[in-house]
Amino acid sequence: MTHPIIPTLILKPKREKSLVGRHPWIFSGAVNRAPGDIQAGDTVDVLAAGGRWLARAAYSPRSQIRARVWTFDRSEAIDAGFFDRQLQRALCLRKSILDPSETNAFRLVSAESDGLPGLIVDRYDRWLVCQFLTTGAEKWKATIVEALARRMPDCKGIFERSDVDVRKKEGLKPVTGKLWGDDPPDHIEIVENGCHYRIDVRKGHKTGFYLDQRDNRAWVAAHAAGAEMLNCFAYTGGFAVAALAAGAAWVVNVDASAGALDLAREHVSINDLNDRWVEYETGDAFSLLRQYADAGRHFDLIVLDPPKFVKSKGDLMRASRGYKDINRLAFMLLKPKGTLFTFSCSGLMGRDLFQKIVADAALDAGRRAVILRWLSQAPDHPTALSFPEGSYLKGLICRVD
Repeated sequence: MTHPIIPTLILKPKREKSLVGRHPWIFSGAVNRAPGDIQAGDTVDVLAAGGRWLARAAYSPRSQIRARVWTFDRSEAIDAGFFDRQLQRALCLRKSILDPSETNAFRLVSAESDGLPGLIVDRYDRWLVCQFLTTGAEKWKATIVEALARRMPDCKGIFERSDVDVRKKEGLKPVTGKLWGDDPPDHIEIVENGCHYRIDVRKGHKTGFYLDQRDNRAWVAAHAAGAEMLNCFAYTGGFAVAALAAGAAWVVNVDASAGALDLAREHVSINDLNDRWVEYETGDAFSLLRQYADAGRHFDLIVLDPPKFVKSKGDLMRASRGYKDINRLAFMLLKPKGTLFTFSCSGLMGRDLFQKIVADAALDAGRRAVILRWLSQAPDHPTALSFPEGSYLKGLICRVD
């Protein structure tokens, strides 16, 4: 049996340290020589400058991340069997950490942290929603979809939401649509911690819902009894529903999207919660918080879950000012003994910097606060030890005097 010849990508001298530590990214600046006759997404063997074999990766000629590692095992071929095995490992992990009686929605594949760079797969009841974010994942799309359909026989359909900006860096166009089976309905109903949500997988943020905040919604619920709550960047009201179900006295949902708030209203209704206890404010959260401060309005519980402010290292300073401003306003609006849940989903925003920004915001607001708990993404969004970038979501529960 003859084996196909795999093109080689050769690193510059002394640039193999991260790969020896099993980090899956190879940046363009580390590459000495790349194969000439190769297509985007093709598999390459990565060699150190002295010829030592390091990894097998997907090549991306237009991205600053020039290659992403599939495997560090030289005996492992990148073929249909490889993807089937990786998907099975990911599924086994979720089965071991999730209770199906508590939720029917979870992340099945979390890209590099599941050994499948560029691939996101979320399950909503009996539908899978995929994002193919890199040329490597795109090249193997048909194989991956076939393996998903085989491994998840109770699913009705597989839908694609590869309509994200990161694909542009790979030279890929945005794509959405059915990949296999039935089209998803307009809204898929899921259950999480006893609460019901309707998910729009065609037009919703990400793949339709922020599954990574599952455990953090439960933490908000634990602090919500009797509270007057402000839920900023509310989207479809996930934190609000969890809080109301736990006995919150009043909730204000703030979001720039009227459509998202319409679905938030629907979520209140389908959970048999009293809509008279909820306000809905469509507009810019920064402006609305300033208005509340000017009006002397205060809250027992505030949730800040803004979109990603940091999309590149060049955005970090501007984004830091944004995080500080929104947190300063939130601290000003908290009642004595009030609680702030504040988040950043920007992977480039480190924990230490985020804590400093929140601390500076409290100082500028004239409030003394303590950290009750650090928060992160739910465990079905794991972080490989060799890939710290996978730990993107960070949050703080802060209590003021």
